[in-house]
Amino acid sequence: MTSPAAPTPPSDPSSSLADLRVQIDSLDQQLLTLLNQRAHVAEQVGEVKKREGTPYFRPDRVAQVIEKMTRSNQGPLKGSHVAAIWREIMSACLALESPQRVAVLGPEGTFCEQAAIEYFGGAADLIYCASFDEVFHATTSGSAQYGVVGVENSNEGVVTRSLDMFLHSPTHVVGEVSLLIRHNLLRKENSLEGIEAVLAHPQALAQCQAWLAKHLPHAERRAVSSNAEGARLAATNPAWAGLASERAATQYGLHIVAHAIQDDAYNRTRFSIITLPSTLAMPPASGHDCTSLVVSVPNKPGAVHDLLVPLKTNNVSMTRFESRPARTGQWEYYFYIDLDGHPSQPHVAAALAELKQLCAFYKVLGAYPVKA
Repeated sequence: MTSPAAPTPPSDPSSSLADLRVQIDSLDQQLLTLLNQRAHVAEQVGEVKKREGTPYFRPDRVAQVIEKMTRSNQGPLKGSHVAAIWREIMSACLALESPQRVAVLGPEGTFCEQAAIEYFGGAADLIYCASFDEVFHATTSGSAQYGVVGVENSNEGVVTRSLDMFLHSPTHVVGEVSLLIRHNLLRKENSLEGIEAVLAHPQALAQCQAWLAKHLPHAERRAVSSNAEGARLAATNPAWAGLASERAATQYGLHIVAHAIQDDAYNRTRFSIITLPSTLAMPPASGHDCTSLVVSVPNKPGAVHDLLVPLKTNNVSMTRFESRPARTGQWEYYFYIDLDGHPSQPHVAAALAELKQLCAFYKVLGAYPVKA
């Protein structure tokens, strides 16, 4: 194996632009040599995993490496930039071991695709689906190893279809991505004039309703399966516009007529990473974890209050509580709960054990690391 090249000494402040470019070219060659050395080791890791039958993708390992690198960073690179660089390095190396097939909401250019790339890196093999139902199906059937589904928006609340699919799906959650959402008005013409219809996912239309009411009050709001689908359709008709990402604008050759038109500047969407337990078991505790579960209780006075008692007595914090109709015609509900902590922690395990005894239906959807 080739030894790493010696580090280039710091630049002389009086160096010319030409001298600095020579130094950058030299550093690039050193980086390339080191990256290929890392890739060779990753190939060997892949062979060991194949012999042992262990998972190729370990999100907890990725998180540990990225945390270690950002913690040891001395600048001037920002920690977020170091994290992004190392995620791509690890994604490229993992692709040499075994490319990860990931189902996402399509077509190309969706925020779901963006969330998948943020989590798995750009080397993942993305499978585009027409709906979140299809993402669940692709993951369950094994045509994809992982799936990415939207579960909650900071403005519009939960993605109800995803919650309903979790109820009976054999998949579980092994990670999450919280994505800052910026909706842009995209069109073939670089003008607001003559727009007859705005096409987007229903949640995107809702998240931009104030801006649309002010600037395009007479344009039809047309719901489609995804924002990227709206952008794709807008590229076929000059009288249509879409609400989508900058990535979608590039993908479909559209002008960004108006940037970031969402009503809330801090609009975020949470995406869950799902897989079959046979593909990847529950990640071990990282110290910053979330446990998600869905339960139902007998329809009697005080039943919901009783759900909270085990959490209080075991000092477990609840970070989310959502209800969905059970569709039995009896006014019964399923409750989707996020807890702070991991089932391997004694106080969380005790709370879950007590909680389970109170429930007519009980299912842990997953336990996974979250950003601190």
